[in-house]
Amino acid sequence: MDALVPRTVRLLGVEFDDLALEQVLDRLLQRPANAHFGYVVTPNADHLDRLRRIPRLRPIYRGAMLCLLDSQLVGRCAQALRIDRPRVVTGADLAAALLETLAATRPGCRVAVVGMAPAAFNQLARRYPSLCLLHHAPPMDLLDNIEAFKVARDFISAANAEFTFLALGSPVQEILAHAAAGQPASSGIGLCIGSGLAYCAGTEPRAPLWMRSRGLEWMHRLLRHPARLAQRYLADDPRVLAALAIEAVRQRQRAR
Repeated sequence: MDALVPRTVRLLGVEFDDLALEQVLDRLLQRPANAHFGYVVTPNADHLDRLRRIPRLRPIYRGAMLCLLDSQLVGRCAQALRIDRPRVVTGADLAAALLETLAATRPGCRVAVVGMAPAAFNQLARRYPSLCLLHHAPPMDLLDNIEAFKVARDFISAANAEFTFLALGSPVQEILAHAAAGQPASSGIGLCIGSGLAYCAGTEPRAPLWMRSRGLEWMHRLLRHPARLAQRYLADDPRVLAALAIEAVRQRQRAR
């Protein structure tokens, strides 16, 4: 296979790029800064459940330049069930690695952030003073506010940033990235990373490494935000694990 073309793995109807974090960074950093806007999506179990329930979102994920699995839990379950799966590259790991690399090697690089509260963004900017950070904080009801959505989309085009972090949560950030890609004047790379920048800014503590290495980061988040995440982690996401089990049975039946 051409080394420039990553292996793709189809998992629960989504085509994932099978790349390590270092390979993802290389591809992002080697892309011409003035290339037309492309975006990276990082589906986790919550995204996969939503894509199964709302098929009209699937073309948005297919339109991404990279689609990376952001779930150690899904990856480990697929492995246990002997289902082919891509390597895991979380949005949080990608955001941290990219910012650290840019700060060290590309001082003055224009980096836009769509989302985050102003106080959190200011803390992020203090952590990366060598970068030219730009910020836009749209209202919460972005998908129901046509004018605000256009303002956010046009901010991405006007920012002329090499990298744009979309920290709005799913599916808002993916829908906005897809819309920005449809604008002729948009350039650079958009990264749909959800809450990943909160860890980079230090406004949210990340799970200890031992929990992350064992696929238990979700538990750390649940313990910190039970009211907000209980429905997602304990009711919605198990549907994805059940779908993996069904897929494993089907694959075995087809192999007979």
